[in-house]
Amino acid sequence: MPQTLSEPCHSELIIKKSRFIGCVQPVSDRAAAVAVVNELRGAHPGAAHVCWALMAGGQSAAVDDGEPGGTAGRPMLDVLRHQDLEGVLATVVRYYGGVKLGAGGLVRAYTDAVAQALLGATRQPLVRMAAFACEVPYAFEGVVRRLLDDAGATLDGVAHGESVRMSISLGAEALVQLKAAVTESTQGRVLWLPDDDGASTD
Repeated sequence: MPQTLSEPCHSELIIKKSRFIGCVQPVSDRAAAVAVVNELRGAHPGAAHVCWALMAGGQSAAVDDGEPGGTAGRPMLDVLRHQDLEGVLATVVRYYGGVKLGAGGLVRAYTDAVAQALLGATRQPLVRMAAFACEVPYAFEGVVRRLLDDAGATLDGVAHGESVRMSISLGAEALVQLKAAVTESTQGRVLWLPDDDGASTD
C-alpha cells in the first residue's frame, strides 16, 4: 500500500565542499509543491540550484534546475518511487563548493540527500478518500451527524431544503460500514445521491 509522510524531515550533506540540504515532506498536489520550491528559492538566494521531485500520480515531476539533465530530479524521483511513496515532495538545495562532482557524483549526492532525509521520516498509510452525499429527513439530522462524527467522517457541507442534504468525505475503507449504520438508524429513510461513489486520494 502506498504511504505518505506525516511531516517534513531534513538532511544535510557536505560533498567536496558543496552543501546539499535535503527535505522530504507531504504535499497535496503540484501547485503546493511549486509553492514550497518558491519559498526555498526565497530562503536560499545564494544557492546554485534548488532541485526537486514530486511523487503525486499524474502530477509527478522531476526538475534539475540547471544541473546536467537527469542528474538531480530524476534520481530524487526514483528514490520516492522505490520507497512506494505518494503525495511526497523531495527538495535539495545545493550550495556549490567550487569542485565539480561529475554526472555520477551528482546522481549519488542528490540520491543520498533524499535517502538521508527519509531515514528520519515518519510514514503513514495513504488514505483513499471517498466524497459522497445523502439526504435525510430533519428528524434524523442529529443522529446522522453523530454517526458521521463517530466514523471520523468530514462534513463538507449541509443544505436545508425539504430534507437535509449532507456532503461528506471519508476513508473509502470505512464507507460501507457508515452507509449501513446510517441506513439502519434512519429506518431506511436516507437517499444516497448519484455522486456518492466519487473518490479522490489525499
